[in-house]
Amino acid sequence: MKITDLRTMRGPSYWSVKHLKLIVMKVDLEELANQWSNAIPGLAGRLTKLLPGVGQPCATPDSSIQAYKHPPLTQEQLADGEPLGHVIQHVALELQRLAGMPVYWGKSYPATQEEGVEYVVFTYQEERAGRVAANAAVEIVDALCHKQKVDIKPIIAELHSIREEEFFGPSTYSIVSEAVSRKIPYIRLKNTSVIQLGYGVNQKRIQATTSSNTSYFAVDIAGNKNRTKAMLADAGIPVPQGTTVYSLDGLRDAIEELGFPIVTKPLDGNHGKGASINILDWKAAQTGFKEAQEYSRAVIVEQFIEGFDHRLLVVNGKLVAAAKRTPAAVIGDGHSTIQELIDQVNLDPRRGEGHEKVLTKIKADKHTSAILKARDLTLKSVLPEGEELFLKSTANISTGGTATDVTDLVHPYNVLLAERAAGIIGLDICGIDMLTSDIAIPLNETRGAVIEVNAAPGFRMHISPTKGLPRNVAAPVVDMLFPRNSTSRIPIIAVTGTNGKTTTTRLIAHMVAAQGYKVGFTTTDGIYIQGNQLQKGDCTGSQSTEFVLRDPTVNYAVLEVARGGMLRSGLGFDTCDIAVVTNVAADHLGMRDIYTVEEMAAVKGVLPRTVNKSGWAILNADDNLVYAMGERLQCKVALFSMNENNPRILDHVEAGGVAAVYEEGYVTIYQNSYKLRIDRAAEFPVTLGGRAGFNIENCLAVALTGYVAGFERDDIKTALRTFVPSAAKTPGRMNVFKFPDFEVIVDYAHNTAGIGKYAEFLNNTPATHKVGIVSGLGDRRDEDTLGFARIAGGIFDEVVLRQDRDLRGKTAEQLKEIMMRGLRLDKSELPITYIENEVDAIRHVLSTAHEGSVITIFTENITATIKQIEDFEAQITQGRHKS
Repeated sequence: MKITDLRTMRGPSYWSVKHLKLIVMKVDLEELANQWSNAIPGLAGRLTKLLPGVGQPCATPDSSIQAYKHPPLTQEQLADGEPLGHVIQHVALELQRLAGMPVYWGKSYPATQEEGVEYVVFTYQEERAGRVAANAAVEIVDALCHKQKVDIKPIIAELHSIREEEFFGPSTYSIVSEAVSRKIPYIRLKNTSVIQLGYGVNQKRIQATTSSNTSYFAVDIAGNKNRTKAMLADAGIPVPQGTTVYSLDGLRDAIEELGFPIVTKPLDGNHGKGASINILDWKAAQTGFKEAQEYSRAVIVEQFIEGFDHRLLVVNGKLVAAAKRTPAAVIGDGHSTIQELIDQVNLDPRRGEGHEKVLTKIKADKHTSAILKARDLTLKSVLPEGEELFLKSTANISTGGTATDVTDLVHPYNVLLAERAAGIIGLDICGIDMLTSDIAIPLNETRGAVIEVNAAPGFRMHISPTKGLPRNVAAPVVDMLFPRNSTSRIPIIAVTGTNGKTTTTRLIAHMVAAQGYKVGFTTTDGIYIQGNQLQKGDCTGSQSTEFVLRDPTVNYAVLEVARGGMLRSGLGFDTCDIAVVTNVAADHLGMRDIYTVEEMAAVKGVLPRTVNKSGWAILNADDNLVYAMGERLQCKVALFSMNENNPRILDHVEAGGVAAVYEEGYVTIYQNSYKLRIDRAAEFPVTLGGRAGFNIENCLAVALTGYVAGFERDDIKTALRTFVPSAAKTPGRMNVFKFPDFEVIVDYAHNTAGIGKYAEFLNNTPATHKVGIVSGLGDRRDEDTLGFARIAGGIFDEVVLRQDRDLRGKTAEQLKEIMMRGLRLDKSELPITYIENEVDAIRHVLSTAHEGSVITIFTENITATIKQIEDFEAQITQGRHKS
């Protein structure tokens, strides 16, 4: 077996609109082709022995229904016979689950055009882990089929390592999950731990539990424990007495003043790092001082306050949760060593590595060794039955501590203290550490104290306490970032289709910008933010989409969505407000496993399926495949047609629907029995006086988009009238250059449907001689190239045949032969000049142009072609001036 193609989906895709994070791979089964699991002796037993979880119902929070939704792959099923692709799918999912990543959905099916090849699709939690699991699953199943030994331990270890490196911590995950539950989108910013919630101007950002609302000034204060303590004391909040020291002599002086017991901790520490508590003698004090100096040269020495460690969480000025924290500990049984007791505690299924589970496994580190040494104990010592031994001096969950929720027990006085402390320091999300014997009694009555104020406090102890009620502390954070009646999104209009999508995208972006919005849009020639091109090239994939949605100045997005990007990585957004589908025609067939126009329609049809229920899908009623997309949609549908009497339009309007038609030379909006004429199509520059029918069609889609978006009729009309196509504004889209004796048109038409539309325009264009510079594309089917050439041969009086630099899999001779044959299918005597280099071909045509002729250049190297024409134009102008 081998993987021949591996893709990562990061949004709605051809394989699933619902499941946004997918691995899609093609597996060549090679000699195992056409064999199912029952044809391989012993496979069922070997697989379920190696991965028992494959045959068990998936244990999830909703386990009562998960067994039905995600059935296991049992020994009986394997023995009865399952496709090997299905087996690989289950193995890939189980490997991720064993590494702490709960993923369940997948599917597999045979490739229709390749014998012995299976598609395997499955969900992932972390992209890199999903790709590792994909490769490992194929290797494991292949090895088991050939009765080879498999060791999955290093695979699970690698996957677990990836999870710990890349997955959200529990605090971040709780906030992101809460946001997602409210349909707030998120983007993980590359190479950082920063998460963007929302899009464009409405975005907020979090990093762990600091937010874009968090004051840097407040974080700086909280990081300086002396300054924090002084500010709290000045405000009447009880704090331990103490001082800051830098040497052992200073430590000795502090102890003489404060007396034992004491606490030592680094001045700039956090999360309990370097802290030692309840120090009772000089030797332990020296050890605590040295441990603190590993994190900060300055060491705080404070009175030790008797009591239990409590963490009070304040969000946006309100107490939202409180937990009593207990350091990692073991209880003796009279015969087990301390290490054995630790091992027993770590068997608790709630404990895992790092942040993998709700509790962390206890590790006997050097800090533990110091505690044991101070009590004349070692890890081999046996504790008497019932004796509790604390293994850490701080109660952090990340070092194996436990937490008990006490939110409902906190005395109002202590609530007030916590909320005042957070306000005094100025933190929007704040953890207040209190030491007190009883949190239900006012702090001033228990002689307790506030010992620390924490920026970026961990949420794990509150969302998953060891005992007591879990608290949704992420909800108030999201409430703070996105108050009621605020929005996290910006309007998104997305455009797809075989032809016309770039022009339609630009027209819509122009119309939206005219309304005063700050528009970000993507096209096949670049990314534009507020009219400025920030990136060049084909920018119609998910990364380009995210570029726009990440921009903090953008409040409206218009996105061109191409086939390639959807098949390569899916969409870069979860939902949109308006989706426009211009048409679907034979183009790029045979590429990325899309072989038919119907399959291409299924790819394009992903986009309207992502429209939210209150949004609109704008569909071409003249295109059977596009019109059929409306049957599967839950959003509202609006139709456009070049035929005012199209029965589909008439039925749609009669049923109360919205439509746009081309009637009597006008772009007209229909709703119910009313007509709203926008303007004569010939008045729109993009239609070239009404000759470019394909751009009239695009204008229908644009006008309809503006109408359902709530724009006024006059604003739509003005936008269409003021959009003037040019080489700078719409490169490669009907760029017209007028010379004294002839006219040159540069266009991107690159498929049979596109050149067919262009033929209608050219046939309506008067000229003494019509010349075309054309080429074939090596990544198209021969029949597609032949069809393209046949239409070209029919509309031109003379053709110059050239070659692209990238022949895309075919030889120059192959393309030349197909193109020559197609060009002369209907015109056997058509004059054809073969000039391989495009620059030479353009130079030849320009220098030999007849008076009154129209020259058409079909090009993919748009920038170079336009520059060559402009240079030629400059030479003519310069020659005139000299004469």
